[in-house]
Amino acid sequence: MRYSIVFLTGLAPLLQAKPLDISLPPLIPKIPGVTEALPGLVPPLPILQVPTPPLDSPPFTASDIKPKKIGYYWTGAGDKAHADFLATFSLDDIQDTYGTLLWITDVPTSGNDPHHLTPSLDGKTIVGGGLLSLLKTQDTAYYFDTSDPYRPTFKKSNRAILSSITDEIRAKPDGGFYITYMGSALGTSPGRLIETDADFNIIHEWPEDVEGTLNILGEQFSPHGLTVDFDKQIAITSDFVVPLSILKPSLGVQHANTLRLWDLKTHTILNTITIPDGGGIQDVKFIPNNPENAAIATAVHLGQVWILYPFRKDANGKQGTAELLYDLGEKARDTVAIYSDLTQDGNFAYFTLTTANHIAALDISDLNNIKRLDDPDEDQDTVGPHYIKVTPDQKHISVTDYFVQTGEIGIINTPADFRALYIDINDDGSLHFNRSIDFSKEFENRGGAKPHSSVIYDLTDPENPKYY
Repeated sequence: MRYSIVFLTGLAPLLQAKPLDISLPPLIPKIPGVTEALPGLVPPLPILQVPTPPLDSPPFTASDIKPKKIGYYWTGAGDKAHADFLATFSLDDIQDTYGTLLWITDVPTSGNDPHHLTPSLDGKTIVGGGLLSLLKTQDTAYYFDTSDPYRPTFKKSNRAILSSITDEIRAKPDGGFYITYMGSALGTSPGRLIETDADFNIIHEWPEDVEGTLNILGEQFSPHGLTVDFDKQIAITSDFVVPLSILKPSLGVQHANTLRLWDLKTHTILNTITIPDGGGIQDVKFIPNNPENAAIATAVHLGQVWILYPFRKDANGKQGTAELLYDLGEKARDTVAIYSDLTQDGNFAYFTLTTANHIAALDISDLNNIKRLDDPDEDQDTVGPHYIKVTPDQKHISVTDYFVQTGEIGIINTPADFRALYIDINDDGSLHFNRSIDFSKEFENRGGAKPHSSVIYDLTDPENPKYY
């Protein structure tokens, strides 16, 4: 442990000067007529998988339409043999082109189990992470050039040195990103908070100070959720599970109960905040326009929403407190995953309860009088909802019906119908289900497809395009 601390602190100037990422070529090169057969011949292995090259994407029919609203879906091939890809669809209602496939952008690998997806602030780059990329010794972050929003191209990929298992992503004002990597390079604890530069090279794996390193070595650090307030120069990460513990052999998933409050100027951890018996704090997000810069966090085991006040002091005089905001009820308990998003006015919050097949809606405009807008006993038209985003126009939410399926090598395999839902937000904040894209049917020629996350571009106003 002392060696690790010396490495991280004594070499800090060197680490700051040079990128910390690497990019590995396929360990098994593609040999036409030979390697195409490998995926069907190699049986599943425990933990690490044979790094077979991907099968080329089957032909597809592109559309030349130019919709004002575009959905990008970071998607895994259903057979895990074909290349993973970014699927670009029209989400335009005005032109009646909703659900039209515009383009498919392959990455040079397969079996990544594509995870979260986020655009840069200028909308010219989208980055998506691979949850299980480590298992095939592949890069873990994949960058797409969206300068032409209708024909994205693959730009680059890379991986960190100390950490893996890419999760939440937030764009930096300088063009780079902050990214939570939930596990170490081996998929254990601790993970890291990754920072890239404007060229998307990894330049830091935080924390790098002695006290912060002792903090993440002393208590499970599995950062999944990430929210950043650049004005106040603070960030919060939420600890979810030890990634390796979801794979066989396993004694059970190792959940965390903690969040870390960060000083963004120094990238040091100000406080570790505990939600007792939280059982995996999957997500955290600042509430827009809140006068105290409060954030909400989801406690998966409890099925609860908690509120964090980053500038209030706890009993020990440390910055950052947490308290229960709302209990989502019995059907929300132990639903494997609870992910969230909020409207930009801070009035409404939405939560996907993955194994409960349900999306909850709350009116949080008055934090002392939370109102539930959905019927928790209603059978909704969704199976396995997870990733959720409010669209830039604040009129819809985009939900993808897929979380994680590790297959024979793991212990988490959540049911899913592999659809991308586009749900209307009513005036009172409640939801109206009416449209979806069926990825299983759309991509039958690669064993179906597993869309995990989305980014929405709204080009309605060419002078003020919006990306989220």
